Parts: sequence; structure tokens; C-alpha cells
Amino acid sequence: MEAIMNYQLTNLEESIKILYQSLSITKPSEIDMWHFARTFDIWIEFEEYESQLIQAGSLYTICLNSKRTIEEQWEDFGHEFGHAVMHVGSQHKLKVFFKDLQERQANNFMYHFCVPTFMLLKYNLTNYINVNDGVDFVADTFNVTKDFAKKRLVHYRNQWAQAKSDAAHRKYMESRYPKAPPYSDETNKILARALEFKSAKRKEVQQCQYNI
Repeated sequence: MEAIMNYQLTNLEESIKILYQSLSITKPSEIDMWHFARTFDIWIEFEEYESQLIQAGSLYTICLNSKRTIEEQWEDFGHEFGHAVMHVGSQHKLKVFFKDLQERQANNFMYHFCVPTFMLLKYNLTNYINVNDGVDFVADTFNVTKDFAKKRLVHYRNQWAQAKSDAAHRKYMESRYPKAPPYSDETNKILARALEFKSAKRKEVQQCQYNI
């Protein structure tokens, strides 16, 4: 079932949508980490140690733990691919604070990359009172572990709750101030600053959710 309410993708969600569409991937059954690896000239190797990204000049190798399940390897690929997309240089040389920051960013990318929001929007997943009711579906559809699916659904449900709240607030404000919009330039600047502040706070909340 198509989602009814208009959901506005975040910058990260929109970027991942564009990334997938550039590879003509529009549905979960078409997702293939080997396709991403070939497209971006990334080698994939399987070793018995912890998954990691290795950079040699402009070349990247993602080493995946051979003892992990296919679902876990896909999740690890999403995490390491996030490092390749967003970060430059060797992580072990970074100070602890910045290394932790990059790990949180890579985790955030991983959840959105492995289970893209623009694909989730095609399914009626927002009405679950208990997110556990949707875990099996997301895990099976996107080939991720149940734990991963649960964390992704919690975040997705919270995003929808925020979107509904925003929509209700806009409707209320329009009923209170029927003359708006259009607004004056000064008012538009104030609104833009308020939205930037709200977006920044939302990102902080998202980071906290993924670190649970």
C-alpha cells in the first residue's frame, strides 16, 4: 500500500534515493552489494577478523567477516561503504572523539542505506502500534537481521510521528493566519532559521536513537 501522507525526505534520505536510482535500483529485490562494489570500484574480501574498510590511495577494499551471516555482512558493508562515501583517511589515526563521531555517522548511513526510506514509503508500515509486528517483514524484505530491522523501524516510526506533527502544526497555523503565505522576506528568513534549528535538533535525536 502506498503511503498516504506526504513525507519529506531528509538530506541523507534523498541522497541515498538518488544513489540507488542512479544504479536503476528501485525495489528491495534489486539491492545487491556486489553491484555497488563494482560500480564504485570497491574490492570485497572475506577474512576472519572484524569487518573494516581499507584505503590505499584512491582504492578501497571492504573486508567482511567471513563468519558472519549474509545479513550481517550486508549490514557491515553498509557501514563500511558509509565510511568510503563520507570519510577520508585512515580511522586508526584519528583521535577518539572524531573516530567515535565517524562511527556514529557511518551507523546512521548504514541504517538508511540498507533499508532506504524511499522504499519503506511504498509499504504501510506506519500503523504498527508495536514495531515488533513489522520486524519480520522488514528483515525478510531487505535481507537484514531482526535486531537491525527493529532499530530501523523505531526510527522510521518516529520520523513519521514528527512528519504528522509538522503537518498538523502547519494546518493549525494556516487556520490561525489565513492570509499567509506568501510571507515577507523578513518573515521567510526567520522561518528558514527556525527550520534549520529544528532540523539540527532532529539530527541530534536521530544520532541518539541509533546509539541505543
